[in-house]
Amino acid sequence: MAIDIMWFKEFVAATLVFLLTRLFVRSLLLKPNRRLPPGPRGLPVIGALPLLGQMPHVALANMARKYGPIVYLKVGTCGMVVASTPDVARAFLKTLDINFSNRPPNAGATHLAYNSQDMVFADYGPKWKLLRKLSNLHMLGGKALEDSAHIRSVELGHMLRSMCEFSRRGEAVVVAEMLTFAMANMLGQVILSRRVFGTFGSESNEFKDMVVELMTSAGLFNVGDFVPSIAWMDLQGIEGGMKRLHRKFDVLITKMIDEHMKVAHERKGRPDFLDALMANRENPNGPKLSIINIKAILLNLFTAGTDTSSSSIEWALAEMLKNPSILRRAQEEMDQVVGRNRRLEESDLPKLPYLRAICKESFRLHPSTPLNLPRISTEACEVNGYYIPKNTRLSVNIWAIGRDPDVWENPLEFLPDRFLSAKNGKIDPRGNDFELIPFGSGRRICAGARLGIVLVEYILGTLVHSFEWKLPDGVVELNMDEAFGLALQKAVPLAAMVTPRLSPSAYVS
Repeated sequence: MAIDIMWFKEFVAATLVFLLTRLFVRSLLLKPNRRLPPGPRGLPVIGALPLLGQMPHVALANMARKYGPIVYLKVGTCGMVVASTPDVARAFLKTLDINFSNRPPNAGATHLAYNSQDMVFADYGPKWKLLRKLSNLHMLGGKALEDSAHIRSVELGHMLRSMCEFSRRGEAVVVAEMLTFAMANMLGQVILSRRVFGTFGSESNEFKDMVVELMTSAGLFNVGDFVPSIAWMDLQGIEGGMKRLHRKFDVLITKMIDEHMKVAHERKGRPDFLDALMANRENPNGPKLSIINIKAILLNLFTAGTDTSSSSIEWALAEMLKNPSILRRAQEEMDQVVGRNRRLEESDLPKLPYLRAICKESFRLHPSTPLNLPRISTEACEVNGYYIPKNTRLSVNIWAIGRDPDVWENPLEFLPDRFLSAKNGKIDPRGNDFELIPFGSGRRICAGARLGIVLVEYILGTLVHSFEWKLPDGVVELNMDEAFGLALQKAVPLAAMVTPRLSPSAYVS
């Protein structure tokens, strides 16, 4: 009997060893590699949040130099992965695009974007697809951009005449204010069939301040987004500021819609973008838009549509003022193609390779969005041998990619000629060449990428062609410091003296 018991114990032990070994081997075969990407340890509760500092894109670029092209951070209770090279960005935004097509919840989406009812923060799904489709069809697509070219020309004419008046009075032009005034009116004509601002002045400058505040606050790393249990405390005061700003924008947008509806009869047979949106409130064949959806997308267009493009133009002009030889060469190219008896037209742009190279160089060195808007993984996945858990937030450091010495020679210098070389000549900023993705890439690429490129090339070219530029008296060196936000602003707005250089008749129409 003792022998039987001993045999039974040995049999049970062997069986357990066999089963455990089988389970272990099976887990190795079935489970993905659980090795997370490297990154800093951080602090209890808040994790790596303090390490991001006031300039997160710079801090994350420094981390990438230390830990590698994929960095993993525990930020509060959330995991975040940061991609800092073209190859890794391609893996996340192209190969794994569908897995990273949603946005994580955050205070900006809740308090500014009507609880994610817009096109920027909405979940990837039928409502978002409808908003993108309507935007491309009626405003942001190739055919719609062609149809609205005359609007951009007319509004740019208004801005040029205002700048001539500043020149006549011997006053400096604050570039960002002028650009916001012109771009808001360009958008207003397409969306509402009217100008948003009748004259340049305090009203348009207040709007500019509101846009900058929105883009700045929405770009901040809010503690409550990463430690939800203490979000109600609003430790940084960010959410309170967002709520106050949202109320101001909601009053403005509600007024726009109400005034638009009152004169609907005047547009009979000539619907604008808001008419197209309103028509989908009663869509019988698919998802319907609510009035909140419509307000939210108008907020997207009037904020991101003005701020991102204006910042790219402002940075490019600042770089040219620092490098007068680049400014002169651009003017010489335009004088040869356009002459000095008329203004630049959008149809001239394909014949101006140096101007386009300047725009690409501005996108590279000063991307309007330094960190792409965050995405979140729907499922766990693997990238470059590293395990990325489900619900991990993704940031692509577009700023770091543009300054990567392994990608760009002399990356900190403003050298438009790099885009005229055989190596980089075909690189395009529309999201397929991951060395230059100022508008992001994949399904969630900026919906206004085409419009943004047209605005930057056309407006920058017109400003350079139409005026001589110099710094105000007493300003010896430009301040090129950055101010972090969703859009990368100049910390000190560019102010410059301008002098008309074309025939007087060119500024009339």
